[in-house]
Amino acid sequence: MNTKKFTAKFTEVVSKIAGNKLLLTLRDSFVLVASLTLLAGFTTMISSVFLDPSGIIFGESGLNIGKLIFGSVDAFQASGLASGLLKGQELCNAFTRGSMSINALLVVIIFANTLSKRYFRKNKEHMNSVLYATAAFFICLPWSFTTEINGASAQIDGIVNSNFLGQQGIFAGLIISGIAVVLYNKLSEKNITIKMPSSVPPAVARSFESLIPGLLTLLVFIVATALCNTFAHASLPELFLSLLQKPAMAISKTAAFALISQITWPLFQWFGIHPSSIWSPIFGMTWDIAGNENVLGTAHHLYTTMFMNYSTIAAGTFALAPVLAILIFSKIKHNKQVTKIALAPAIFNISEPITFGLPIILNPIYLIPFVVVQPVCFYIAVFFTKIGFIDVIANNVPWTVPPILSGLLFSGSINGAIVQLINLVVAIAIYIPFVRIGDMMELKKQNSQEQK
Repeated sequence: MNTKKFTAKFTEVVSKIAGNKLLLTLRDSFVLVASLTLLAGFTTMISSVFLDPSGIIFGESGLNIGKLIFGSVDAFQASGLASGLLKGQELCNAFTRGSMSINALLVVIIFANTLSKRYFRKNKEHMNSVLYATAAFFICLPWSFTTEINGASAQIDGIVNSNFLGQQGIFAGLIISGIAVVLYNKLSEKNITIKMPSSVPPAVARSFESLIPGLLTLLVFIVATALCNTFAHASLPELFLSLLQKPAMAISKTAAFALISQITWPLFQWFGIHPSSIWSPIFGMTWDIAGNENVLGTAHHLYTTMFMNYSTIAAGTFALAPVLAILIFSKIKHNKQVTKIALAPAIFNISEPITFGLPIILNPIYLIPFVVVQPVCFYIAVFFTKIGFIDVIANNVPWTVPPILSGLLFSGSINGAIVQLINLVVAIAIYIPFVRIGDMMELKKQNSQEQK
């Protein structure tokens, strides 16, 4: 099989995967939920970087502005400014409680709505799907659990275990809401409904029409919950956590998972297929959860979507590195014109003007640097994390924040900015020989045309 046939076949296969309706539904759901979690992550970053009395701005390990203002660390800690900063941190924590702490519930609602709209277009009221999916989720949640209060074990009854409204319940939420939406809509299609007279307002009629399908749907989950509690001595979310989410999270922590993701992400992009179409649903159920746990301070995962953004995308390796390499080292007028246009977007890590404008996509000259740069820079950041030069990334920052500045915000330290700068320099260095090869080939082509 020659290169063109392989490229066409590979593109066809990956395009089919990327266009899968379920994957698109998962991706769209996680993208919508991500807006709230990103907001929470951003406020957590503000809290830890700018408002922490012991942090990079006011603390002894940082700029030590508190001591500079008040003369001593003790005087600063006892001051009204320090207490005001702590109150500011409490306000920032409210964003976390309103988003990440109920992340699974948000996923249930958004996924049920998106799934219903994509698969059951004849449904006149998609919010009914959301209603019964949410009810099914709460039926399945553990309403009796053991916890620790003041160092002693205590049995709590009649109160939902809020841990499963957050990161621990995402897998269960997806499965329960998905099954509930399919059941409800399939039963609705059988016309097992209460028909109301035409004089009844449409909203009221649709509500009554949903009663029998909704009742049967919820009965399925009530029976499933009873069976699960009786024979497995655990709720459905607890069972899903142990059987599915924990193994998936364990796999996502491995070096093999990280390597595959970092190689295939730019490879898909080079073929013109947006990698988020394939990887976003996978990351949503693994690395996004790990990153949220880092933000909440409940874990210290190395591999997260935040870490990938910090070490590669937000470090400029996708956009700014090729633009600067070509702008500085290319002698081809057309290339320089393209990079001048692409420079402003590239500063904010937007790669499309250079990847499609040069183009880099499907350009064999730039295949190697485009695919190699991301895993190289990713593992440079892994190295600096493992030797303790930077901490595990626990601040969620928009990937459009320019390189170096985003490194400071992601890590909460100047060391994070230094690592990003190293990655950007390394990425440019990898591109340089290929820029020169591209120039040589273009010059040969121009000379050949002139001779003809």
